[in-house]
Amino acid sequence: MDSIVQSAAAEQPQASRNRLVLTVYTAAIFVSALLLFSVQPLFTKMVLPRLGGSPAVWSVAMVFFQSLLLAGYAYAHLLMKIRNRAIPVAIHLVLLVLAFTTLPLGIASSFGEPPASGYAFWLLGLFAVSIGLPFFALAANNPLLQAWFVRTGHPDGPDPYFLYASSNIGSFLALLSYPVLLEPMFTLRSQNWLWTAGYGLLILLIAACGVLLLRSPMLSLADARAEDTNSPAPSWLVRARWIFLAAVPSGLLIAVTAHISTDVAAAPLLWVLPLSLYLLTWVLVFQSRPLLPHKWMLMLQPLAIAGVIILLAFGGEQNLLLTLGGHQLCFFVIAMACHGELARTRPAAKYLTGFYVALSFGGMVGGLFAGLIAPFTFSWIAEYPILVALAALCRPSADERLARVMVWYWLVLAGLAIALVAPSYAAGEVSTWFEDHRVWVAGAVGAVAALLALALNAGRWKILATVVLALALTRVYPADEGRVETVRSFFGVHKIVVTPGGYFHVLMHGTTIHGAERFRNNDGTPVSGRPEPITYYHRDGGIGRAVTAIRERKGAPLKVAVIGVGAGTLSCASEPGESWKFFEIDRTMVDTARDPKYFRYISSCAPDLKPVIGDARLTFAREPDGAYDLIIVDAYSSDAIPIHLATEEAMKIYKDKLAPHGAVVMHVSNRHLDLETVVVGIADANDLKSWVYNEDSGRDADYIFSTDVVVSAREEADVGKLASSDKWEQTEANEKYRVWTDDYSNIVGALYRRLRDGE
Repeated sequence: MDSIVQSAAAEQPQASRNRLVLTVYTAAIFVSALLLFSVQPLFTKMVLPRLGGSPAVWSVAMVFFQSLLLAGYAYAHLLMKIRNRAIPVAIHLVLLVLAFTTLPLGIASSFGEPPASGYAFWLLGLFAVSIGLPFFALAANNPLLQAWFVRTGHPDGPDPYFLYASSNIGSFLALLSYPVLLEPMFTLRSQNWLWTAGYGLLILLIAACGVLLLRSPMLSLADARAEDTNSPAPSWLVRARWIFLAAVPSGLLIAVTAHISTDVAAAPLLWVLPLSLYLLTWVLVFQSRPLLPHKWMLMLQPLAIAGVIILLAFGGEQNLLLTLGGHQLCFFVIAMACHGELARTRPAAKYLTGFYVALSFGGMVGGLFAGLIAPFTFSWIAEYPILVALAALCRPSADERLARVMVWYWLVLAGLAIALVAPSYAAGEVSTWFEDHRVWVAGAVGAVAALLALALNAGRWKILATVVLALALTRVYPADEGRVETVRSFFGVHKIVVTPGGYFHVLMHGTTIHGAERFRNNDGTPVSGRPEPITYYHRDGGIGRAVTAIRERKGAPLKVAVIGVGAGTLSCASEPGESWKFFEIDRTMVDTARDPKYFRYISSCAPDLKPVIGDARLTFAREPDGAYDLIIVDAYSSDAIPIHLATEEAMKIYKDKLAPHGAVVMHVSNRHLDLETVVVGIADANDLKSWVYNEDSGRDADYIFSTDVVVSAREEADVGKLASSDKWEQTEANEKYRVWTDDYSNIVGALYRRLRDGE
């Protein structure tokens, strides 16, 4: 009886110690992940103004973070090779303290204005010098703390992978909370100090983890190793498969982000959503009892692949929210299948750090392909369908049903490919039937791949072949009407669409028309003479009326600055004797607008045009004060906005460059964000009055669109007849909405207002 009492008394302190160990380690891993992934949108937002708010900044940032994550995991792997337990603890705490001395976060002073080219490598250098050390220290925490946890002797030590789920919960919450809570509530400066305080708290938690490790019985380490003595080391083939399984969803993360930011709706808020789903998959697959069983995800994966094919075939204009949700749902299922395979094949705890090195290496490989290699290799977002096809190879091997039927599959697939692809080349153009049904054909082949996988349990190579054929069809028979050419640069993918019959040439960024020119009259004859500005720049639209009113008010030739070239349409809004100076960040956009085979505005109206290349906040700020009668800000690509061009500080620059009676015209047409309120607010903060124009032209068939325009000036007289026009409404700033500054912006608020107003 006494022995039982003594045993129970001995077990009670041990149970309390185990609870303490689990609590402290879980808290440290959670806080570390919270900091690791909150710093990504925080610092990337700080960098965005240097490169015009381009979505590509996020892609390059992801490559940097994934590469440094690999370095951190490798450091943790090497550190745990040391047999003495005190040395790794001391080394890592010293590293964390050194990193803390570099805080708060800031862009390194040696990185000023970006170069004229090589933006990606310049950005990688900027990230490395500015936040490399604190991020590297954070990156090592997850595998390092899990390895320490194994050596504390905790009962759950032999299978510590549940802590990886805790890590990814922290990452998931950090990303979701940033656009919803942190960005609307705090300035960048406040966010930075909160993050720095969190880093200090993390150092204390990791120090506590180290103390608990050092106070653990020395036998714990030997016991942990003894439990895994019979566990065979993973083969190189297994490690290679780990790398592949990690690389595909990692690359797909960047590719799907680029697609929805380029081909559907470019809004920085959307960058966080795919990454949040990506992290959620890690949370779910490494649970002790997965909420979504892996076998379910394997069954759904072919349907998800087919879903992507159908979405790519139909394009993104039909239903924006459905399309965005569809791409991300399909991505989630594919990532769940890949990461579920990783969780299923994870090794014993003694190989934990090596497993994480393989995962991070795969993540880096996928990121490098999608974030750096593909943009320089392809003129469109080709990496997305390529990685979707490769996802078929992430499935485990299968025993095919109806083996005799499957023997004929390759012949049927080859015949289908010839039947569908050959007509477009044999006739020199797509046949009438395929012209009418091309989207349905591509979508149907994608559906066949899914049904085949489910009904016949087809092998992954057969699924891959079917998927490749379906994706090829989306390129042979694109959803766009007419002939399409694509131009890709660091700042995005632009499509030049020649409509059927060659009546219009249209410049598109995603699903947003960014400019157009009529090349043929309604009777089919070529248009001759000076091109007429259309789309948002027609003389009867908001921008056209503003230019006319300011010209009439001055009664003399204007001196105009235009931020954003687009198709070069506004070059034909000028009149003889006037001086129009253009500012553009994307040189490929200028080259496209200059080429008369695409657009003739510049070649006809301003053949000697020499735009200033670079981000307008930097280049325009160097212009002399009081120089311009009119400043037109038209720099928004697709529905994305360079936030730094719509802040109180940006408007002050515009005001400083205005002549005494000048005006600022900001084109704020946007399907997803309410920007009129933003512009009126930043104008009011600079003591400027604002007038808003919003009218539907009713002439969309002629590529003359409704526009939202805000004109701001010092006095009512400065805008001439616009002040008395019934089409322009003088608008006061709404005190309920906080003014956007370089230190504060609220994308979620602008999105909510647009959805609320139903516009």
